[in-house]
Amino acid sequence: MVRNFRAASLMALGCAAGAGMAGTAIAQQGARDVTIVTVESLDIADPCNASRSNIGRVLKQNVVETFTEINPDDGALNPRLATSWEQIDPQTWRFQLREGVKFHDGEDFDAEAAKFSIERTLNENIPCEDRNKYFGGIELEVEIVDDHTIDVKSAKPQPILPTLMGALGVVSPNTEPDSLTQNPVGTGPYVFAQWRPERDVVLERFDGYWGETPAVEKATYVWRDESAVRAAMVETGEADIAPNIAEQDATDPETDFSYFNSETSRIRFTTEIPPLDDKRIREAINYAIDRDAIRGSILSEEIVPASQLVVPSILGYNDDLEPFPYDPAKSKELIDAARADGVAVDTPLRLVSRIGQWQGAVETMEAIQAMLANVGLNVELQTVEVGQWADMANKPYAEDRPPTLLQSMHDNNAGDASFTVYFKYHSDGISSDIADPELDQLMEDASVAVGEERDELYQEVFRRLRQDIVPDAMLYHMVGFSRVGPRVEFQPSLATNSELQLSEISFTE
Repeated sequence: MVRNFRAASLMALGCAAGAGMAGTAIAQQGARDVTIVTVESLDIADPCNASRSNIGRVLKQNVVETFTEINPDDGALNPRLATSWEQIDPQTWRFQLREGVKFHDGEDFDAEAAKFSIERTLNENIPCEDRNKYFGGIELEVEIVDDHTIDVKSAKPQPILPTLMGALGVVSPNTEPDSLTQNPVGTGPYVFAQWRPERDVVLERFDGYWGETPAVEKATYVWRDESAVRAAMVETGEADIAPNIAEQDATDPETDFSYFNSETSRIRFTTEIPPLDDKRIREAINYAIDRDAIRGSILSEEIVPASQLVVPSILGYNDDLEPFPYDPAKSKELIDAARADGVAVDTPLRLVSRIGQWQGAVETMEAIQAMLANVGLNVELQTVEVGQWADMANKPYAEDRPPTLLQSMHDNNAGDASFTVYFKYHSDGISSDIADPELDQLMEDASVAVGEERDELYQEVFRRLRQDIVPDAMLYHMVGFSRVGPRVEFQPSLATNSELQLSEISFTE
């Protein structure tokens, strides 16, 4: 049996089975160097986009650190570059900053540097996924109290602002404020030493790091599309860790882990483009997908069909919602009714699959394409790399885009639905494809509420999405599999799909 461990989640996910093949040789590494092989290349190196998994795995808490840090095991909020915080009035949080911290370029981390990073993240002149995901609709003003104390004031009360600060990467004040950087400079335990696009990234240990000295001296990140290749590279010693492999390749109980995963997969609709502007067509697509047929065949049988874009452990999850059942007859009935009303149901629909977003992603979309064809929809499958996918996933959208079904996966391990709903569903959300004033107001009310009221308001947000709007076809709460070589110790966690902290790796010898 594959090695398993438990993480804080209400989902019961995890297990393994599979195969392997040889990979391309990597140059001999030092005794305290590691090679990590992942599925997607680095397309951007700016920490402001570290919420994207291919970027976060390299940069987050390795090169750049955040003010606070969420423990994936229990959800606790821990100090990082902020040592403490307190709410001094309904709209103001005071943060005490860690002293004696240096950036990799020699600059001091102080209140001025903290203010710079916050303002850069909120700067709308740069395309910042973290701003849109975590700070959408939030106005902040930073006031310096002293060299290592700042007050962060919000236009509206932000009861979870310290948690939000766990997503804000701190960069050197020498970073260009109005454009993306390709050479990130932070305070983390590793320096961004080399990036050869489409080939590798190298991080080297920072001798001036404020915290404990990590065991790993250098890390090289490489990319291979095929899961079997990644698994084989670890097996043969060409790599030390493959954070993501397919279930069928997780065959070795000595090296392979299954782990709870905060990712939820879905297909997003362009709801304002015919025929997807008709709710009946959106519902028909949902009824046409046999989610149980994909479980245990293309994807692990441990995945869980989803009804909403957060996992059950997140505040705001609505227990009353159920996934759409498989009902092709109902799907055809809805399509026929729309056709009778003049809806152009035969219009070609573009189904976009992002290569490597999850193991079996393209095969999953191929199966769904066949299911939609079975109910009479005309679906054309297009497979794209991460950069092209990001252009389709985020605003501004192309004016001439066809009606599109976009494969998507979302990670929320932060404990609160606010990290999901604004940027995915608000009219102003960068990844939203709907505009619903009532839903917008619900989200805005929920964002300033606390306790039971907050939970209930977010539950209503998900109810309205699932029952009244149907902006997507929810697929699954996912499970991950990793392979860890015998020369290192590393335990995957709920956060592994979006970050991989090198400081958590040790050596067996």
